[in-house]
Amino acid sequence: MTETSNERVTALGLGVADPLSEATQAYFAKCEEKLGLVPNVLKAYAFDEKKLRAFTDFYNDLMLGESGLSKLEREMIAVAVSSVNHCYYCLTAHGAAVRTLSGDPELGEMMVMNYRAAELSERQKAMLDFAVLLTEQPEAIEEEDRQALRDAGFSERDIWDIAAVAAFFNMSNRVASATDMRPNREYHSQAR
Repeated sequence: MTETSNERVTALGLGVADPLSEATQAYFAKCEEKLGLVPNVLKAYAFDEKKLRAFTDFYNDLMLGESGLSKLEREMIAVAVSSVNHCYYCLTAHGAAVRTLSGDPELGEMMVMNYRAAELSERQKAMLDFAVLLTEQPEAIEEEDRQALRDAGFSERDIWDIAAVAAFFNMSNRVASATDMRPNREYHSQAR
């Protein structure tokens, strides 16, 4: 797997480990089968398979593992955080996921631009308000902010998951921005 001249993944010339392990090749083949592509974020990390495994293990646990948050809610957090951080990669990739999971292209666009413009449940609004506060002013989080999540129906574990997803995407946004990571072109047309 190599970058083509038409598909630059990052501004860094790190390339992909050569050869990729059988496990990584199988993982990329599974991505191709399920998604129709290998997300460029995975290609970006593929210069170091240890870093790639750490990233994918944490991502898969947060975004696909057991949680009181739906997959859509977790993607909504990713988009709200990425909107604050102006992360082109994550807004494109996770905006497409919101469109796909919700079946609503308008929701995906509103989430990318300003989640407050979307018709959200009180639960979703509380969740996103917390994720954005954690992104913009982590030092300002107080017990009343956690209590607002409890009042909206979130469990203690859900609050942990909201914080973990928001924190993960703050880190991912910064790596993507620092390296000028580019989303797969396919994301632009998904679920429209």
